[in-house]
Order: sequence, then structure tokens, then C-alpha cells
Amino acid sequence: MKNTESKISQKKNIIKAIRIIFRSLAALLLLMTLWFFVPVTEDFDFSEGDPKPVRCVLITDLHSCFYGKDQKNLIKMVEKQEPDIVFFGGDIFDDRLSDDNAVILLEALSKEYKCFYVTGNHEYWSERCDEMKETVRKLGVTVLAGDCESITVNGRTIDVCGVDDPTRLYERQFVEQLDNAYAKTDEDHIKILLTHRPERTDLYEKYDFDYILSGHAHAGQIRIPFINRGILAPNQGFFPKYTGGVYELENGSVMILSRGLARESTPLPRFFNHPEIIVFEI
Repeated sequence: MKNTESKISQKKNIIKAIRIIFRSLAALLLLMTLWFFVPVTEDFDFSEGDPKPVRCVLITDLHSCFYGKDQKNLIKMVEKQEPDIVFFGGDIFDDRLSDDNAVILLEALSKEYKCFYVTGNHEYWSERCDEMKETVRKLGVTVLAGDCESITVNGRTIDVCGVDDPTRLYERQFVEQLDNAYAKTDEDHIKILLTHRPERTDLYEKYDFDYILSGHAHAGQIRIPFINRGILAPNQGFFPKYTGGVYELENGSVMILSRGLARESTPLPRFFNHPEIIVFEI
């Protein structure tokens, strides 16, 4: 009888221990999810000691996610950087979430800074891409779609080129946009390409852009600690090559790739992968 009671007691203790372990793991998972929801800034300096560099902010893959009432958390992050230019690198809107958060951010920042925007795949997936572009234009943001606009800041002229996301474009149309934009650049100016897709380096390397600004990869969504690798990125598959940070292409162009700001719009949470805005000086 005592042996039976002892065995029953042992089983109860084991079950209790298992429950404690699972609850602890669930709590840890929740805390990690919340921690990696916190946005950060990542800074890069290409100014080579210039006393008056051009300060830029790159925002991608917002997916109309929520960053505080009236997007104040995100707006304050940008204001703190005091940028000369703000670049919106696609998927600022989402195909499932309301446009409200995206519009609030665009409206607030366009009142303070010169802003440029290109489309991402989710704008096209919404089937309202033209409507979204028109909204962006009405807010005072320059929409680039196979075009180039020059801007002079701190005595430097920058040619800002931009292309649509190729989701709804034939390859030849995407190339035509790149050709048309690059044809309007000046070799004596700083040349920037704003594009949603980082994986199309095979095309970008055919042009002499100084900087290529991109997003889309979400940094592989889940990062592998210590080795700084992502698990899975759209259009690149498992263990993608381009996930976030700075890459020097074979032709010498520098690609600056943002991990983006998507949070509640994604089916999987971000692990070891804070949402971010990128700040860089040229």
C-alpha cells in the first residue's frame, strides 16, 4: 500500500514539475516576444569625417503597425535623429491592416522633413496601390516609380532614384524603371536608389549607385543568436544572404538594408530581431 502511495506521489510531483517547466517556458517566450517588439535605431556613418554630413532616416516594412497613440513612439524616434531626409522603402501600408497608422506617420513626418517613398509588395497585394500612392502624394511625400529627383542638402546634391516593387511588373518593366531613373542622374552627384527588394543585386550592380536603400527581408524574421543570421526571408528562402545591415556589392555600391518595423502584421513573432529604423550619414 505504501509503495503504491509513494508511486502516486512521485507521479504527481513529476506532473507538477512538468507544469512548472512549461509555464516557465511560456512566460519566457512571452517576455522574449515583448522584448523583441521594442524598436531600436541602427546607425551607420559614411560621411568620412565631413563636418556637415547629410543625415538620413530609412523606414521600411511598417505594414501599418501600431507604435503608440498617433504613432508618437515612432515619430519621437525619428525626431530625435534630426534627419535631413526620410526615405520610406516600401510596405509602409499593409494589405490586411487599416491604412490609418501608415497615414498618420507619413503625414507627421512629411510636415517636418523631405520624404521619398516607393511601393512594396504588400501595397500591390492590397489591390489599392494606385490609391495608396495618391494618398502619399497628397501628404506631400515624393513618390518615385522609375524616376529620379535631385535634392541639395548642406551643399551636396543628391539624386534620389526609386522604383516600384516588381510584384506587378514584368522583368523588362522593372529594368525600364531602373534605366529611366538612372538616366536622370549626374555623375558628379551622390546617387541613391530606393527600392523595396534587396535580393535583386544582379540588376543593381549594373548601375553606378552610391547607395541602395532596401527592406523586405524582415531580417529573416527569427535571428540566430551570436552568428547574426536570419532563418527565412521572402524571395530568398531559408538562411537568406541579405537580411539587414550594410553590404558592399561587387560594383562598389553600398546596400543599406533595414530589418523593418513589422510587428502585429506578421504570423510569426520576431525573435532576436528588434524592429528598427536606420539612421545613416553621407
